Amino acid sequence: MTDERQPTPEKEKGSNQSGGRKIRRRRFGRRALLAATLGLGAAVLLAATIGWLGTRASIIKAELNAVAQLIPQLKDNVTSDKPEEAAATVKQLRSHAASARSAAEDPLWTLASATPIVGPNFSAVAEIARSTEDVTALGIAPLVNVFGSLNWDNLLPSSAGRDLTPLQKASPSIMSAAHAVRVSVERLETIDETSLVPQVAEPLTRAREQLRGVTGALDASASASKLAPSMLGADGPRNYLLMIQNNAEVRASGGIPGALAVMSLDNGKLSLEEQSTAGDVGVMQPALPVDTEQQEIYSVRLGKFMQDINLTPDFPTAARTAQAMWEKKTGQHVDGVVSIDPVTLGYMLDATGPVKLSSPELVALASGGLPTELNGKNVVSTLLSDVYSKIEQPKLQDAYFAGVAQEVFAALSSGKGDAKGLIEGLTRGTAESRVLLWSSRPDEQKAIAEYPLSGSIAGPSVAPAQFGVYFNDGTGAKMDYYVKRTVQLVEECTGDEYGQVKVRITSTNTAPADAASSLPAYVTGDGAFGVPPGTVQTNVIAYGPVQSNVENAIVDGEKSDFAAHMHSFRPVGSVTTTLAPGQSSTVELTFGKIVQHAVPNLVVTPTVQPVNDVVLATQAAECVPAT
Repeated sequence: MTDERQPTPEKEKGSNQSGGRKIRRRRFGRRALLAATLGLGAAVLLAATIGWLGTRASIIKAELNAVAQLIPQLKDNVTSDKPEEAAATVKQLRSHAASARSAAEDPLWTLASATPIVGPNFSAVAEIARSTEDVTALGIAPLVNVFGSLNWDNLLPSSAGRDLTPLQKASPSIMSAAHAVRVSVERLETIDETSLVPQVAEPLTRAREQLRGVTGALDASASASKLAPSMLGADGPRNYLLMIQNNAEVRASGGIPGALAVMSLDNGKLSLEEQSTAGDVGVMQPALPVDTEQQEIYSVRLGKFMQDINLTPDFPTAARTAQAMWEKKTGQHVDGVVSIDPVTLGYMLDATGPVKLSSPELVALASGGLPTELNGKNVVSTLLSDVYSKIEQPKLQDAYFAGVAQEVFAALSSGKGDAKGLIEGLTRGTAESRVLLWSSRPDEQKAIAEYPLSGSIAGPSVAPAQFGVYFNDGTGAKMDYYVKRTVQLVEECTGDEYGQVKVRITSTNTAPADAASSLPAYVTGDGAFGVPPGTVQTNVIAYGPVQSNVENAIVDGEKSDFAAHMHSFRPVGSVTTTLAPGQSSTVELTFGKIVQHAVPNLVVTPTVQPVNDVVLATQAAECVPAT
């Protein structure tokens, strides 16, 4: 007999299924609730993370902007010679830079830097912040400390000598600062900006450009601080051949050597010893040896006449030859060669103030109408033009030229004027290739060769895509005072992977129409070398980048013959122009097969004109994409 209160197997099974569904529903509900809770928590955490990263980004941006705004203030502190204010500004800079770096090294920021897609942007910002603090703490701060410890007046030689110890002590700090900035630049250069959003890529580009500019200046300062004490005679007396180039008769590196003197430096004590002229050195028989490449371009005259040593634009070649000629003529050894021009003398006089002629001989020479007081405004016209109309004898012209140089250097060595202004003037002259330096000591010359101050046409100081335009007088006179020139690079489209650049040189003879009779015979040349008086003949020489070709020459719109050579693996093209008074001519030399994918750079012979008036902005190519 069956107990009906006991469930049958079917009923029992049904009942279990119903209960199981209830249990599963409860479990599912709990899981859903847990998932929803976790999802909400994740969303909250994500929102909090984004908010936190946003806060960090705001801090970094604000602190880096504060750094940028303080830089002009620091420059003003330094240029105004306010070391205490400069130190206070640096303290603020370091504080802002440290805050930016701290925000960028936040753990969440570091984690975000490792995420796909957006990670490189976080990483780039962190690198900019780190570099900013490194440059501030390891570069700017030590330099400002050095600035505060140096006396500007002691940075230049004088007739009484200088204590070079502070500069020697400062050198390690300057070199360390240069190294810190260079390392920061190298780190920033490794960042691939193609994967960055514009808000990050643009500040990165600005930071790179600013630091690149600072790096070159710091490297130069580091080298100068290392070399200067020895070259100023801290380790024993030094003698340098001082060559003042006369831009009125143009040569590739500036002008014919108008005056020569031995500049003696002994522990910062400056004096000008024996003075002479290029003509006094005489003719080298036999001619001194010059490498075959340069002799083919510029003839054997390079090693024969002091007046022609700088037909080549390569100053180390010209300086070595000048040293050898001087020693052969006088028997006196010189440790190097320093070259400047009258334009640089003008920059120096702007700082020293007017210089009165004190020598009775100079005063007597000036009595014919030349100024007895020279300043930055009249020295160029006096030395490059007026002297020839007021003094008839070439030997006396040279004596006046050399005497004026002696007076200017006497003012320099006496400590007259503003030392910082003198340094700025010499720096400006160096930037315009008007101040050149060569040392006979290989270790010193190796360091000098790193910079444009060396006047080299090959080596580490030469930009990858460098062009050079140089002028050599063919008149045998002083007519280049009247020639105005412009030089421009014109990039052209080639349709292949090679570059092509046209070098356009326009020259105008601004001499008066009656120059043949109104200008002194010594200025016009009086036809002595086959050029009609008043006419200017010039050898125009253009250098292209290494491995390129000089392809053709166009003169005043017509295809022209030209001479083609090679110098230190650089192609050289030259054309001779002849200009009557009032006449202009445009020479275009085209260089092709340029392999350097870099911004073209242009170096020109420094003339009487301001360099900014001569060198025009590069005309970029407007290429139409192939269809």
